[in-house]
Amino acid sequence: MVFSVLVCMHAILLPKNLFSQEYAHELGIIGGMSSYMGDANKTKLFLNPGATIGGIYRYNVNFHWAIKGNLIAGFLSGNTADAQNVFPSNMNASFDRTFVELGSQIEFNFFPYSDKYGYLRTKPYTPYLLLGVGATFASGDRMFFNANVPLGLGFKYKIRTGINVGIEFSMRKLFADNLDVTEQKQNFDLDAPYKIESSIMKNQDWYSLTLVSLTWEFGLKKDPCHGM
Repeated sequence: MVFSVLVCMHAILLPKNLFSQEYAHELGIIGGMSSYMGDANKTKLFLNPGATIGGIYRYNVNFHWAIKGNLIAGFLSGNTADAQNVFPSNMNASFDRTFVELGSQIEFNFFPYSDKYGYLRTKPYTPYLLLGVGATFASGDRMFFNANVPLGLGFKYKIRTGINVGIEFSMRKLFADNLDVTEQKQNFDLDAPYKIESSIMKNQDWYSLTLVSLTWEFGLKKDPCHGM
């Protein structure tokens, strides 16, 4: 506590233009790979990958915490022929969807993240954890709309002042079991194929996102103790 107060006093006494170089906001692009996990794929994490692209906004609360928003579009697909489990009557089914996700997450940086203020033990790189909430819409004869909970981890690095690159992996938990059901009528229904009722924690579909990001910072911070 005493150390924090002394650092803050030190920060106040430093020239204001030093702190005027720290930014509060980031805006950028993301792209990478999406992959479905559900009744048609229970075990293989990156089976049938699809392309994903989008944009992100990040508000840097301080050196350890950030709030992020994303708008993402991509492709998801699956085929029971690729699965290792046996389905009733040995029936096969497949699906393809285009999806759009709108979401927000809280990020926790393991290291105080900045390329300045070495006396605060900051670093221009950090691994981080994320947790949030979002909504997923997917196309098809049976359109899909459901809430999702993203959880994952990533790594970001300041390649220069105001520019960040990152890589992130996350799983999106859905609260429905019909992401893999695209037709109104089909011979084999992937919505509870074993006739076992779904619950919040059982038989729900998931999808993963592996994303690379490039962001630009803007909006100068004015509070010299914003990193405390």
